[in-house]
Amino acid sequence: MSALVPAPTGRRLKALARAELTLLGRNRGALVTALLVPLALPFSVRPAVDRIDLKAEGLSIGTVMLTAAIGFSFLFAVYTSLVSAYVARREELVLKRLRTGELGDAEILTGTALPAVSVGFAQALVLGVGCAVLLDAGAPRAAYLTVLGVVAGLVLCAALAAVTATLTRTVESAQVTALPLVLVSMVGSGIAVPTEVMPDKLARVCDLLPLSPAIRLVRGGWTGQLSGYEVLGAVATAVAWSLLAVFAVRRWFRWEPRR
Repeated sequence: MSALVPAPTGRRLKALARAELTLLGRNRGALVTALLVPLALPFSVRPAVDRIDLKAEGLSIGTVMLTAAIGFSFLFAVYTSLVSAYVARREELVLKRLRTGELGDAEILTGTALPAVSVGFAQALVLGVGCAVLLDAGAPRAAYLTVLGVVAGLVLCAALAAVTATLTRTVESAQVTALPLVLVSMVGSGIAVPTEVMPDKLARVCDLLPLSPAIRLVRGGWTGQLSGYEVLGAVATAVAWSLLAVFAVRRWFRWEPRR
């Protein structure tokens, strides 16, 4: 009789996440993208950042580089790696087989995302400590906002990866379909260039982009410069994008290969 009792949700998620982590470790390309790219890319934006008058906006090179590093972790450790993972598991019929078992749809998607999300969270912690020590970023003045921003960014990137996977036919094309969001987020969400130094009208438009609220909360938590109204606006925008992404996944996500 005990064999007929479904395993607890936590145990099922743990088993799926462990299997996905094993697959991630065997994929050297995905592993390099997830672990090394977010650490290397922030240095590529350093020359441009050095030409900006950061002190006029209450910023420092440490806080800007820290936010850039965490933003790149969102994009590459979580978003792009998960797009490839979802598409690969779909094309290999893994998702279809999982749906015939005890796992629900949400559990399948969550379990697949857990390793990438965990890597992204660990990178955020390491980068936060590293930039605070090496770049003199100091301690966050409102740490709860930084944590909220990291969690919002990780959750949204995982959801957006599932949405992008619905538009992706093959693993080889995953990098192409993920590229628009990556480029738009790098340029407009405050990752490569802080939105604080943009013209006001442009900054207001960029604040509505999917990853902008998370980046804004991460940086605002470090500088302590966000007002209550700005925090509420960022949280509301993040929630709106998350709900929209979840709706899109429930409505259009494909569990079988695209033919």
